Amino acid sequence: MRILRLGMLALAACLTLATASGNARAGEVPMITGEQWMQSSEQLKKAYLIGIANAYQVEAAYYEAKPPSDEQSLIPRFSRGLKGHTLDSVREGLNQWYASNPDRVKRPVIETIWFEMVLPGLQQNR
Repeated sequence: MRILRLGMLALAACLTLATASGNARAGEVPMITGEQWMQSSEQLKKAYLIGIANAYQVEAAYYEAKPPSDEQSLIPRFSRGLKGHTLDSVREGLNQWYASNPDRVKRPVIETIWFEMVLPGLQQNR
């Protein structure tokens, strides 16, 4: 029941963030930027990150015993790069990064996660 509730919260958050980012044409996926991130509640931010984590879980379940290589998917690198992080540590890291870089709020959140958390994590977790 709790998983279903979190999934519904993640879906609601994604829809809210998508609506807040403007009208998207069919086939377009709106990119959530630091602007939407900084305007969102902590609960909505966590729901966004749960959505990303759920996408990871779906791919991991799909490939199950034969995970894709680094060349086939970003998911293995995300997993290694974020090793040791929690949803809260990623959320807090994003909050700090956007607060420290107000001139970069147009940068997509997923890009910030990649360059500011995943890549440095890959260097540490070799």
